[in-house]
Amino acid sequence: MKRRDISLCVESAACRLCLAVAFVLLAGCQGGNRSGDTLFAPASSGHPFDVLVVADEDLWQRRAGRALADVLATRMPGLPQPEPSFRVMHASPAHFDATLKRVRNIVVADVRSGCTQAALSTAGNVNASPQSILLIEAPDETSFGQCVQDNRQQIVDYFVRAEMDRQVQALERDHNAYVESRVRKLFDCTVWVPCGLSACKEGTSFFWAGTNAATRDQNFVVYSYPYTDRATFTKDNFVDKRDSVMKANIPGARRGMYMTTDRSTVTTRPIAVQGCFAYEARGLWRVEGDCMGGPFVSHARVDTLHGRVVVAEAFVYSPGTPKRDLVRQLEASLYTLRLPGGAAAARDDGAGADGSPVLAQRFAIAGVYLCPSGGRPLPGSWQTVAPGRPGLAQEKD
Repeated sequence: MKRRDISLCVESAACRLCLAVAFVLLAGCQGGNRSGDTLFAPASSGHPFDVLVVADEDLWQRRAGRALADVLATRMPGLPQPEPSFRVMHASPAHFDATLKRVRNIVVADVRSGCTQAALSTAGNVNASPQSILLIEAPDETSFGQCVQDNRQQIVDYFVRAEMDRQVQALERDHNAYVESRVRKLFDCTVWVPCGLSACKEGTSFFWAGTNAATRDQNFVVYSYPYTDRATFTKDNFVDKRDSVMKANIPGARRGMYMTTDRSTVTTRPIAVQGCFAYEARGLWRVEGDCMGGPFVSHARVDTLHGRVVVAEAFVYSPGTPKRDLVRQLEASLYTLRLPGGAAAARDDGAGADGSPVLAQRFAIAGVYLCPSGGRPLPGSWQTVAPGRPGLAQEKD
């Protein structure tokens, strides 16, 4: 699969007239990469997790276009009710005007006989900032649909991580300094969480911060426990450890009530965070003896300096309302957790020859894939641990 950067193209006779409006700033010429050029770029428009698809109307309505729409509407994992990963909008090339070119996330579909093979290309901050653009080229609709299906996870991850990066940048500018200082004091770690998480509680190797809201309630916890062996990073061990920590520290409204995990909903996978191994878990929590519950997502990471596992988790309580954006906003905070000694400390006994963490390689099994690019899964940066299947797949125990 060919993947390359999109360059800013000067309009010329080589540009196809019917797609000139859509691609004059996105594709065709092989000039310098304009990704990251934000000095004079206007602010991008749209809400987080909005995606605009620029595609011919007929293509959009046929099977190839529906395949792309289905991928972008993929259900976000770990939520109690179905919610799409993105809010998808569509515009034909003729209507892709200066206003729409400023949308924060854009997919451009280019099906034409001049293409030699299906290809994915990416660019950033071309017409606005912050902005992420994905160009999907193909010689025909059949190969276009196949390209979309073969790269469905990469397509979703590309825009999810773009939104995560934007939230992390916002957190860097404005985060809860008190929470940061307490986590540093208790765990010798740093983390950035939104300022709205103003209520706090401390326990033995445990810290909680939350909004304490009746609805749209966001919560963030950090806890640690000794690292023993590879069995630490299994679904059953994770759930057992989580339940014991939450029972002791997150009580319900009355005696005998406490937070627990709906084990049947939990999915896990190894990922890379700041270039190092992390064990991601998603699922649903509930309160034993009560009707409260909601989604959570967590990262478990190894602090080799202290021989322990440090877990950062975000969970939400928001009955009767959409939860995707609430979870995603706090999920970005998970990526800001820095262990003692920085990223190098979490690499166990060093990095592999390709720069990927050795610890992550030890836990890699057939069918589980790791992104060695510092947790930034972009097309072109995928490492296949088991041969023949690119991408970042989900481990299901």
